[in-house]
Amino acid sequence: MTRGRSDLSQKKRIITSLCVLGIFLGFLYVYHGSIFGSQSHGASALEYGSRSWRKLGSSYLGGDEDNDSKQDESSTKYGQEDGEEDVIVKSFPVCDDRHSELIPCLDRNLIYQMRLKLDLSLMEHYERHCPAPERRYNCLIPPPPGYKVPIKWPQSRDEVWKVNIPHTHLAQEKSDQNWMIVKGEKIVFPGGGTHFHYGADKYIASIANMLNFSKNNLNNEGRLRTVFDVGCGVASFGAYLLSSDIMAMSLAPNDVHQNQIQFALERGIPAYLGVLGTKRLPYPSRSFELAHCSRCRIDWLQRDGILLLELDRLLRPGGYFAYSSPEAYAQDEEDLKIWREMSALVERMCWRIAAKKNQTVIWQKPLTNDCYMEREPGTQPPLCRSDDDPDAVWGVPMEACISTYSDHDHREKGSGLAPWPARLTAPPPRLADFGYSNEMFEKDTELWRHRVENYWNLLSPKIESNTLRNVMDMKSNMGSFAAALKDKDVWVMNVVPEDGPNTLKLIYDRGLIGSVHSWCEAYSTYPRTYDLLHAWTVFSDIEKKECSAEDLLLEMDRILRPTGFIIIRDKQSVVDFVKKYLTALHWEAVAVADSSIDSDQDGDDVLFIIQKKIWLTSESLRDSE
Repeated sequence: MTRGRSDLSQKKRIITSLCVLGIFLGFLYVYHGSIFGSQSHGASALEYGSRSWRKLGSSYLGGDEDNDSKQDESSTKYGQEDGEEDVIVKSFPVCDDRHSELIPCLDRNLIYQMRLKLDLSLMEHYERHCPAPERRYNCLIPPPPGYKVPIKWPQSRDEVWKVNIPHTHLAQEKSDQNWMIVKGEKIVFPGGGTHFHYGADKYIASIANMLNFSKNNLNNEGRLRTVFDVGCGVASFGAYLLSSDIMAMSLAPNDVHQNQIQFALERGIPAYLGVLGTKRLPYPSRSFELAHCSRCRIDWLQRDGILLLELDRLLRPGGYFAYSSPEAYAQDEEDLKIWREMSALVERMCWRIAAKKNQTVIWQKPLTNDCYMEREPGTQPPLCRSDDDPDAVWGVPMEACISTYSDHDHREKGSGLAPWPARLTAPPPRLADFGYSNEMFEKDTELWRHRVENYWNLLSPKIESNTLRNVMDMKSNMGSFAAALKDKDVWVMNVVPEDGPNTLKLIYDRGLIGSVHSWCEAYSTYPRTYDLLHAWTVFSDIEKKECSAEDLLLEMDRILRPTGFIIIRDKQSVVDFVKKYLTALHWEAVAVADSSIDSDQDGDDVLFIIQKKIWLTSESLRDSE
């Protein structure tokens, strides 16, 4: 009997100890899951493919370990799950500080972990490789220690806070080229570049002079509006074009010159992370009047000139390629050989030298198809197949072929576009490609002018004239939202869905810029790079694609600057869904209104304006102290 009681007593003690231990471990789990969780927690949680980490953000909606697929599906069906209406998501975990500059689809750690077999010589490692849903980070990207609200435009063109992008490598490496200089708490941009040490403004004027443009102004009385700057560095070339009413898409990869695009966007200059590799760039054909490469270190002769042919696809009829590089002027045998081969290639492409002076050559693309038709049979590179769509770009491999012009452009001997700024509101000729009428275009322009006016009335208590600079329209249609912002001191990245009508060419024809994208994936930009996101029915589209709306919220938070704004225009159930996440995302509601405020046809739409709060992790606070 005594032994039995002793065993029973011992068992009770063991059970009691296990219960206490369980409670203690549960307390630790809750404590470390708080928004100011420790760095060690963040590091362990951020292992790719961690099932438990993936569940942390969604478990508040009542999911369980055996119901992953159902949980993901429910996040895209707004207001349709019984009992979900009153559930508020309390918090998301915070990513480790090491990931404050995470770009999910351009993450080399992912490439290493997935053991992707990529051809480095073709720059495949700088192209987009997105994590599968189960491998995505489900946490908030923290700002760096000491983060400050960015300096406002136009002052930001010339200086940014060093704590916001704490990388001074380029200032040291390019010290003799005036890319950037560290001065106390700021990084200053004198306007220099690898080829234009003494300022982009003088270099730009010299290009205009070479082309005999009026008053040495590169905009050529409004006829040259959109520019593609490949290998742009910190985008000073694009920065100094803005004063001439020229909009440049500045492109560079996340390569050894790390953070160059991040610096460009922090300065308030249009820029995009990308590379001339194996896939077409996310821009439609005939988008740019000028392409520019200044010491961009690209091998234009590789793979039968495929990269130069990608530029050719992007250039408008009569468009220019300004090339400043040793091959254009050096007299050593290697450079002379490259020059001869490159000259022969562009001649077969029907380009001609428009000007050549000092260290720069400017080629011009033909205005019509005549030269292409007159080439000898078998001439390389060939013309593209008749069934090749030059505007199909999302995930489409580059082709080493020449895209010919449409019948319209051939007859018009050019794009037939009005000069800027008239082209912003003039119906573009390519409307006919979509069966759109001039009247539809004009109504759309007027509709969005009225909507944007109402947006600004709702935002006015929160913003001043220089509060916003970098704006993204997440579903742009014909670009009328951006057109309505012409008189604001902002620029707009217009995003067109990859699976709908590629109206991005209409946007470029209006003198605006943008890219094709799928919001089922992360965008090719650094965290904290946009001041305003406009999401017109984007969440409804995500629901139809059965992608995760929760992932989209986290992505929007990633690319939005602290104190930045989101305008959601969608159905009521979407707004109700987003409201559940405000606390977890550190967002706050600014205004809610139904579409009757606009008196337009989208009678069921609701406007929801949100502002992102500024916050720091406990590690960031300690580091900044």
